[in-house]
Amino acid sequence: MTFDVDTLIERNPSPRASFALAREMMVERGDKSDWDLLHDLHYKAEALPFGPRFWRLRLFDETIGVIVTGSPKGMLRERHLVFPKLAPGAGETKLTNTNRYLYINQNFRVISRFVVDTMYRGIGVGYRMMNLVSRMEGNTFMEIQSSMSKFNLFGQKAGFRFVEPMNANKFDAGMKFFRSHFEASPQDYLAIVGEIEGKSPAAAAKLVQACKDFYLRNSALENTGANRERGAARVAAMSTVEVIKGIQQMSLASPMYGVWKCPDPKGSVPDRLPILQFDRQGPNERLKLDAPQ
Repeated sequence: MTFDVDTLIERNPSPRASFALAREMMVERGDKSDWDLLHDLHYKAEALPFGPRFWRLRLFDETIGVIVTGSPKGMLRERHLVFPKLAPGAGETKLTNTNRYLYINQNFRVISRFVVDTMYRGIGVGYRMMNLVSRMEGNTFMEIQSSMSKFNLFGQKAGFRFVEPMNANKFDAGMKFFRSHFEASPQDYLAIVGEIEGKSPAAAAKLVQACKDFYLRNSALENTGANRERGAARVAAMSTVEVIKGIQQMSLASPMYGVWKCPDPKGSVPDRLPILQFDRQGPNERLKLDAPQ
């Protein structure tokens, strides 16, 4: 017995992989317990930004991603490149400074912490969540400062535009300090701490104090805003590891600055959206909430 069998072969010229469980993922408001659940997967797990808000990515009843947004910095040189009218200039007064801060706080937020469970990385949920949270925050501009944006284009895929990376403000001063006090590479805090611990107690204490003095003198974090009143006490209480990391952050960090402008009218975006809502319009287009689910 013979059979006539027709074999049909189709070729998709533009195949696109999909992750079936993405249909069940929702972006919504969260709380600090969501951050506590996943924060150990983030390299900056120690502290949260000022004025944090929490957003989570849920798969059924499980939190698999968290974004923490915070209040923006009042002064940021990379922002001044993008928004030159916000840069300080001659003739500044207390009134103009106050109004600048009011405008920034009313119109800007910053993505401060962002972590996805390792089980769900590499499937495209990161940039989708980043875009949707930026809309759901309800501000005109969302900022991000991220060193990882040099290597992973999640911000660019989310619609953010970036300025050229720049050296830290205190790069030259930091390099001079490290090279004049340590043999170890400035990037290797473990080697620097080991070098300190290898000295006599008196020499180690003197070197740690020199580090604290340098950090306090040069750190914008300790010399602006509310920290000015207690900066000396905060720095005095720092451990050796904390002060070395502080100097490194101040002098070696060169995160890329990105900004995204929300195309949606304020108050028009729900505070709960499916992750695949991102795919129903361009990253810089208004939400198409009437699209089929």
